[in-house]
Amino acid sequence: MSTYLPTIKQLQYLVALHQHQHFGRAAEASFVSQSTLSAGIRELESLLNVTLVERSRRVVRFTPLGNSVVAKAHRILRETEELAELVQAAGKPLSGELRMSVIPTIAPFLLPRILPRLRKERPQLKLFLREETSEHALESLHHGRADCVLLALPFPTGEVEKAVISQDDLFVAFPKDDPRNPPDEVPPSMIEEGRLLLLEDGHCLRDHALAACNHAELRASTTMIGTSLHTLVQMVDNGLGLTLLPKMAIDAGILHETDVVYRPLKGRNTSREIALVWRTNSPRSDEFRLLAEELRAG
Repeated sequence: MSTYLPTIKQLQYLVALHQHQHFGRAAEASFVSQSTLSAGIRELESLLNVTLVERSRRVVRFTPLGNSVVAKAHRILRETEELAELVQAAGKPLSGELRMSVIPTIAPFLLPRILPRLRKERPQLKLFLREETSEHALESLHHGRADCVLLALPFPTGEVEKAVISQDDLFVAFPKDDPRNPPDEVPPSMIEEGRLLLLEDGHCLRDHALAACNHAELRASTTMIGTSLHTLVQMVDNGLGLTLLPKMAIDAGILHETDVVYRPLKGRNTSREIALVWRTNSPRSDEFRLLAEELRAG
């Protein structure tokens, strides 16, 4: 067994550099100076007697061994965090720090309703929120940067446990003077190729919309995309097409002060499942289930 072992701080510096691919940004994310981070990584390389990072003025390039060490470091850091979580979970539930990633098609509509009550009823909970697309949020979860993720399913999540919060129906939103204004439900056949406005890649609602419309060809032909649901609503309000909106956003008033109208979408796959997910076998599983109950109550 080696007399000298890498420190947690050295591994954190290495993982931060791999994530940001820049010494300055990695140091800023680690809340240390660039010289401190660089020295920590050099100490790690000296300790292991290997080169992990090839340095130049403009490029940070990890060696093949460096990439392997980063992958192992992710697992070690995650285990270390879970050790701390195990101790924390033995105390008062929903207290201390909790890092939750939330997708953009949920965060602005659900959080303003539930956070005031959560802060009032759980004053010892320090909830750190990060808004990320589903793909990036799950990457944060599996790499230990997030403790849990609030997202919409179906979406490939990897090995996780989940607690369902609610079902969120999808509605078709279109301009008020649209000549095809249906009186009741909108069948997918009425959503024409080229008229559907979608979120950009990386948002799970994009995939949910395509599945609900049952038009595989739309994935290739759709050119009008938005970066947020609010952007899509403005595009619809200006007569550029139609889009699909979750009931959560409509209830939160996303259509206020617009001439956009909406109707239920008829057919299969017309809702998404709002869920809280966390890493399998997390020592805080009971705490996350309790958090899911709090979110349902909101």
